[in-house]
Parts: sequence; structure tokens; C-alpha cells
Amino acid sequence: MTDNTIHTPVLLERSVELLAPALSAPAAVLVDGTLGMAGHAEAFLQRFPDLTLVGIDRDEDALAIARRRLQPFAGRTHFVHAVYDKIPQALASLGFSKAQGIFFDLGVSSLQLDRIERGFSYSHDAPLDMRMDVSTPVTAEHILATYSELELRRIFYAYGDEKLAPRFASRIVQFREQQPLVTSAQLVELIIAATPAAAQRAGHPAKRVFQALRIEVNEELSVLESAIPAAIGSLAIGGRMVVLAYQSLEDRIVKRELQRRSRSTAPAGLPVELPEHAPELTLLVRGSEQASAAEQLTNPRAKPVRLRAIERMRVIS
Repeated sequence: MTDNTIHTPVLLERSVELLAPALSAPAAVLVDGTLGMAGHAEAFLQRFPDLTLVGIDRDEDALAIARRRLQPFAGRTHFVHAVYDKIPQALASLGFSKAQGIFFDLGVSSLQLDRIERGFSYSHDAPLDMRMDVSTPVTAEHILATYSELELRRIFYAYGDEKLAPRFASRIVQFREQQPLVTSAQLVELIIAATPAAAQRAGHPAKRVFQALRIEVNEELSVLESAIPAAIGSLAIGGRMVVLAYQSLEDRIVKRELQRRSRSTAPAGLPVELPEHAPELTLLVRGSEQASAAEQLTNPRAKPVRLRAIERMRVIS
């Protein structure tokens, strides 16, 4: 398996189309906040020959793959090992004040899912790791060993929308009193045993628990809540941002912040909107967009995606 065959970019052409007016500007800078294996980034660099890329990823394995893949564009690429809420710091460290484009492809990457030893998948036995950045200390094993039953129930509810959260949390605590919970196969077996037969017909019983653990390990939602404002603040006037989200919790955070900043702040009844009350952003798509049926058929990862996009119209002082 080569670097170029292990990842099919989602909504690639639509992302290029939406970002094109901003990326066509002379000496434009694009921040790919979730560089991954650089499928989207490669296309942006190919289509816009004057573009400079700042690629950010918390996963050093992904950055290594991206460096190899983007070697033909070596004069126009910068790679930063960081979490994507650090966009302002990444730009400043490279001498850039603002970016003309920002791109986010959220969630767990194809690389992380395909690397069985990372423990993201409930379909393969592996250590309960789930770290996107293996240099950080907290693993899924640590959470399952140290969180109280109440804390486990909370994350299963909040991050997995898991209706059986109390049952699963209780069983995990009972299990760990007898032996350590260290592999994904152990966790899957425990969850299946605790799931009523009727509920098992609605999909894999472990799916929501694994999602919740992954989000908690990587602090994904708290990072996203700070990343979207940070990204908007890093956009130049006329700059554009595209965000691809794959689950409702992510999309809700993105939607809330983009809609808030795309509304006028003028008091009700004001006859004329003053410039300082004008919206900071313009929404470029109505609501969110999904991948076409054809793309969903050929690229299963595209099925849950929701795309949102904005253009920055003014700076709020």
C-alpha cells in the first residue's frame, strides 16, 4: 500500500471550487489544519501554482507521509506538528499574518483507522490507545482504568449519545476490578455481552463507545470549539474557510459559530444597519452540504460528511 492509495479525499472538487476565489489571489496562503495524508493539500497545490501551504497535524506519522507526498511542492510547503486550534501561532512562527484559505477535514483520519495498532477500530483487536498524537500521555486504556463510573457514563452519553451508557459504565467498572481492560477485543466483548439482543440489531454495539473514548482521549470537541474562532481570526478579508465534519457533535459546534458570526448585530428596529453591526462572515452554502450519492457509493467515508463554508467580510475590532 502506497501513500497515495490509502486515502481518498472527501468532497475534493467541491472544496476546491469553494476555496478557489481566495486561493487564486497572488501569493495566497492556505492552512490545512488537518493535513493527514495530504490528499486535499496535494490537489490545492496542483490547482493553484502560486499557493503556499501551511500543513498542520497532531499525528507525526501523518506529517511524515504528507512530506513525502508533497515533495514535488517542497518550495511551497510548511509542516507544523500541532493541534489545529494553534493556527494563529503556526502562521506567526512562519512569518505570515493572515491566510487566504483555511481547510478542516475533521474526525479520525483514514491513516489512523487503517493503522490497527492505534486501537481506533472496534473491528480489530489492538491496544486501547486511540491517541491521534502518540506523544500525549492519555490513552483509552488510561480512561477506562481511572475514570469513575459516573465519568464514564457522562462521556458515553455526551460524546456517543449512547442510551446504554449506565449499563456499559457499570460493566466496565466491574470488569476492571477483576483484571485490567487493555485491548479493544476485551472492550468489544464486554459491550456486546452487556447489550440486549434487540439493541444489537441496530448496528455494532461498540460503535458509540469507541467514538466517545476517541473524542475524550483527543479532546476533540474542546479543541474544535477554540479552533473555529481561531481560524476565523486568522483569515484575511475575502479569505475563505471550508469545514468537513463527520458527526453531529462536530457539525453542531461549527454550525453554531458560523451562524453566529454571519448575523447582523444591529439592534432590532434600527432603520439602517451601521457598518459595525454588519455580519463578519458570509455563508457560502445553504445549511450544510453532503457528498453525492455517487461519491458515497465509491468512498464510504463520505457518507456522514457535512460541508460548511464561509467568506470573511470584515474584521471585528
